[in-house]
Parts: sequence; C-alpha cells; structure tokens
Amino acid sequence: MTYDVVIVGCGPVGALAANLLGREGLSVLVLEKELEHYPLPRAVHLDHEMMRLLQSAGVIDRVLPDMIAADGHLHIGADHGVIRYMGTQGKPKPFGWANDWFFYQPELEAHLRAGMDGLESVELELGAEFVSLDQDAAGATVHYSAGGEARSVRGRWVVASDGSRSPVRKALGVALDDLQFEEPWLVVDAEVEGPVTFPPLTGVPEGADLQRLSVMMCDPARPATVVPGRGNHRRWEFMLLPHEDDAEMMRPERVGELVGAWMKDVPHRIVRAATYRFHGLVAEQWQVGRVFLAGDAAHQTPPFFGQGMCHGFRDVANLAWKIAAVAQDGAPESLLATYQPERDPHVRGVIGAAVAAGRYICELDPAKAAARDADIRAQARKRAGETAADLIPAIDTGAVLPGSPGAGERFIQPLLADGRRLDDLTGQGWRLFGPGGDAGGVSTFDVAALPDNGAVQAWLAARGAEAVLVRPDHYVFGTGTPENLLAARRAVLGQTAEMAA
Repeated sequence: MTYDVVIVGCGPVGALAANLLGREGLSVLVLEKELEHYPLPRAVHLDHEMMRLLQSAGVIDRVLPDMIAADGHLHIGADHGVIRYMGTQGKPKPFGWANDWFFYQPELEAHLRAGMDGLESVELELGAEFVSLDQDAAGATVHYSAGGEARSVRGRWVVASDGSRSPVRKALGVALDDLQFEEPWLVVDAEVEGPVTFPPLTGVPEGADLQRLSVMMCDPARPATVVPGRGNHRRWEFMLLPHEDDAEMMRPERVGELVGAWMKDVPHRIVRAATYRFHGLVAEQWQVGRVFLAGDAAHQTPPFFGQGMCHGFRDVANLAWKIAAVAQDGAPESLLATYQPERDPHVRGVIGAAVAAGRYICELDPAKAAARDADIRAQARKRAGETAADLIPAIDTGAVLPGSPGAGERFIQPLLADGRRLDDLTGQGWRLFGPGGDAGGVSTFDVAALPDNGAVQAWLAARGAEAVLVRPDHYVFGTGTPENLLAARRAVLGQTAEMAA
C-alpha cells in the first residue's frame, strides 16, 4: 500500500499533522519510535493561532479543559522594576482566543492521539524507528525497524517531525544555519500548592496578576523565567552562570534551593529538572524532493516568547492544505514548493525577535544591564500596548496575492452573537467574505449578514477592500473583488473556471 503521507515522529507537531491530513481524507501512516509518549512536561505554551488550529483539527473540545489562559508577558529589569509589559488583560481578542495558553504536554499529546484514533484514514505504528529513505518522482520509501524486524513503507510524501536531532534531516544531509545564540539554562517543573512568591517589584501595571503572567527576571545575578501552568503545574527556567556545571546544577539539593526561594513556605514537589542549550537554528533546506521537515527538525528557537511548538504547528498547517490540494484537487506540485519560502522568513523573523530578547535577558554585567533597562524602558514607551501577538509577521511570498492590502495576514476570528467563533459558523477550507453570491466552489459569506457585530466589515473597510479570500490555514490569500480573488486562486491551484465550479 502507498499512503498519501508518511509522518516520522508523533510528538505534538506530527500528531497535529496527522489530524489535519486525516480530516482532509488523506491516508496517513505515523511512525513513532517510542512505545509511549514522553510522560513529563517539555513545551508548555501555545498562542491564539494554535488554539484556532486545534479547532481546525477537531480536537479543541478535548484539549480545552486541560489548558489555562494567561495574561501575557512581563520583563523585569536589574533593579526589579518593569522594563517591558506585553499584557493582554482586558484587551480585545480579534482572533477568538486569549493570546497565551499553558498546558501539560503529556495531556496534550494524549488528546491529539485520541483525535487521530477517530480518523479512519490515519494509522499509528509505535516502536517504529526510522532507518533510511529513498525516493523517486512518484514517492518516497521509508525504511524502519519495528519489533526487531526491518520494514518499509511507501508514501507520496513524507513529513519529518522527528525532533531537533532529526534522523531524517541527517539522512537527507540538510545542514542547520546557526543564528549564533547559545545559552545554558536549567528548566524545572514542579507541582505547587500555592502562589509563587515574587521579590518586591516596581512598576507592575495596575490589575496585573503575577500568577497569570509569564515573568522574565532580567537580573544579572541570575536571569530566570517563571511561567504559569494548568492546575498546580509551574515552570522555572534559570540561566546557568559561566562557572556552573550542568550536572551539579541538576542535583536535587541545588534545584531545591533555586525553586525554594520562590516558594517560601508553599508545599511543592519537583517533577523534572533538566539543562538545555537554548539555540537559534534553522534548516537550510526544508524540502528535499518529496520529504518535508517540520517543527524542531526544521528550526529551533530560544523559548523567550514561547513560540517553539507554535512554529511547528504553523508548519504542518501550511503543509496540510497544500498537500490535500495536490492530492485531491489537482493542484500542481509547485504549490508545495511555497512551503519554505512562506515559513522560513516567518520563522527567522520570530527567532530573530527571540534571540534579540535573549541577548538582553542574558546580560550578566550589572552596568550593561542598567543601561539596557533604560533603553528598553524608552522603547517600551513608544510601543505601549504591545502584545506577543505582534511578533508574528505576515506571509509576503508564496500562495498569496501580492500587493493586495492584508495579504498574508492572519485573518480575524470574531465571536458571534450566539457565543460561537467565526470558524464554527463557516467551517474550514477556503472562505470568501464579501458581498455574497456564487463563488465557484469556495464557501462564500455575505459580510452584511454575519452575526459578528460588523467585525469582518470593519476589517475590510480598514483595508479599503470589497472582499477577502482566506486560505485553509486562516491566512489571508488576498483582498479585492470576488472575481479577481477567485481568478488568482485558480491560477495558484492550476484550475480553470469550469474545474472550480
């Protein structure tokens, strides 16, 4: 049997890919070398765009009860005063979800796999370890071992979501572009039975709840991050100082000292402590023939804005609709070649922001830290009201209509009068919002009739546009007249007007 897609690696990114592709009706085999998903927390943060993708994958009702919405990010300077606030409390939610969500990764992975179990065209093989692959013009053959046996499977395409060490990437000979950032940090997860105790801080915005913020302590004595978690889960990240040894700092006594300073008399239990090298790395080639790298296999980012897993989710959302268009709708293979041109600059932009933040966060010289604080406070006054959502740039090349206002932006998802979100009404796939009328096979919505309190009409008015065409991954294809948008879409998908109808 030849599958439409073989996915190597069933972490959250691979599992989301399987859900998205399976809901498109594609046949998918997921190969995962471990017999059980990793039982301890690793990633902890997703943003509003990822919540929307979990909607698209049909698993939002599964995951939502085990997540908590937070209120943004707070950076504290060397003098323990606020230098940067990216808060979301009380602000509009144009995309339908709070900007920051925290979760417990083993629970998220279990929910994503449960979603896969409900899709007839998706299969998961555990204990399947990648060995090698070869490919030709029609597909790729993945060779792997399972249960002590050598096995092979063929797919039209392969998605490698097999982590930062990615055996697939290595087998393809793809090099990583080093963005010249590497700092050692100790990451500690704990179950706590009360609030975190912060040192006295100045300049905290009125109404801000430190227990609901990701707090970055840019203290040259010991840079550290404290983030909220679902239930009683909390995470600390401590920068290791130049003289400190990884193994020594992971000893239970040292971990207990570091965390205990924040917990005072609050009972707590350390769940996990591990040292990491925070990197900025991007694969030089994301597509090799019929094989695509996604998630940590394609890029690694410092965690200062919590975008690591978000990058991977965006990768597979970008790939899923394009693979489905080629496999089912006759779109040209060249559509898949837009994957890296769209995602690479996007990832580099966000990693660049994270690296820049990391450089000022990790400053250990007290005099330089004081000068940094003054500079960041001056910049913050100019961009008051910023949120971490502002970090995500628009797509400016690939499957978008260049030159049209709003092209490449993430499209809004307003709340509706009945409490649902826009996607609950419109469904997934391509959507045209405008004056209504027939749209040749694309779901069309008359903006005047939408029960969204005029949100989409206002979006169009702000861009001076009559209509907007939205891609299946919720990015704006372009704006203009319905006729021009549909013609441009047909050109991208290699269709004639008769085929689209």
